[in-house]
Amino acid sequence: MDPDAYERFMGRFSTPLAPGFADFAGLGTGQRTIDVGCGPGALTTVLVDRLGVRSVAAVDPSPQFLAAVKARHPKLLARLATAEALPFEDAQFDAAVAQLVVHFMADPVAGLREMARVSRPGGIVAACVWDHGQNGRGPLAVFWQAAQELELVVEGETSRTGATKGELAELFARAGIRATEVAMVSVDVRFGGFEEWWNPFLLGVGSVGTFVARLSSDARAELRARCSAKFPTGAFTVPAAAWAVRGTPD
Repeated sequence: MDPDAYERFMGRFSTPLAPGFADFAGLGTGQRTIDVGCGPGALTTVLVDRLGVRSVAAVDPSPQFLAAVKARHPKLLARLATAEALPFEDAQFDAAVAQLVVHFMADPVAGLREMARVSRPGGIVAACVWDHGQNGRGPLAVFWQAAQELELVVEGETSRTGATKGELAELFARAGIRATEVAMVSVDVRFGGFEEWWNPFLLGVGSVGTFVARLSSDARAELRARCSAKFPTGAFTVPAAAWAVRGTPD
């Protein structure tokens, strides 16, 4: 996946989410932390700024994303790896965090269990996932609502793992992590107009980009019009919220 395209699309939301998620996780000076599924580095950058680059490690299964985060932070310990097979010994970190990653893990319970394994006893494991529930507050909720109204899709993102109330905490429990706090972390993202919001959907990023690219030109135009009707003329703000869980390995 092209990191620049990702930044134009989902980075508009993940970047402002990162400070709030780091606050929720209780991360601060002196904590050696691993960013699991770091992507192009939204959360990693916050961690480096707060903890110092020598106290942060990052992993991602995408070579393109890993190259992007290394370009941002040349001295960062960054490795190509999945959440389910972290290339670190037991109890190496004070905290293991995953922002907007659990629902992309091939095996979320195994991924969370690995995060617990590399965390020290009494350490922190924290993760967040966009709220994609039936009346969800994910950043793409308007898009999927329009697609459903036009009968172009059945469920959108509601089936994503950990994306409904209580599901992420349940995954923590199955992974042997005692949840100590569950909360909603929210952001408000400002757009100068509809085209600024719509154009990134045409960049081919992720499953959404693939979905849009596969539509006929007529269906794409109809979807665009239906989305446009849901926003005011001129600038507008899109709110988004993510379920967040912080816990301690049992």
